[in-house]
Amino acid sequence: MNGRLLRLAEAERPALSFRFDGEDLVALDGDTVLSAILIHKPRLRQAEFGPEGRAGFCLMGACQDCWIWQEDGPRLRACSTPLRAGMRLRSAPAGDWPA
Repeated sequence: MNGRLLRLAEAERPALSFRFDGEDLVALDGDTVLSAILIHKPRLRQAEFGPEGRAGFCLMGACQDCWIWQEDGPRLRACSTPLRAGMRLRSAPAGDWPA
């Protein structure tokens, strides 16, 4: 497993499929976008000003560390956005940063 998070409980919730950076992934109903991605990946995105990966920091929508983008353009805070089935997400904007 290369994810940053490991699910220890509540594994009986219904599964939801979503797409992140062109890869089909599955998480559970009730997960935030942040937890859904970090179950599978070690980071959400690349830092804007350096080589570091970003994976969320405050986990409550205040620090701006968890911004990711929807494939159709708008960005969202992964830590406070509930995962919905069929979401199509990207770690980088389609255009120039910021979006």
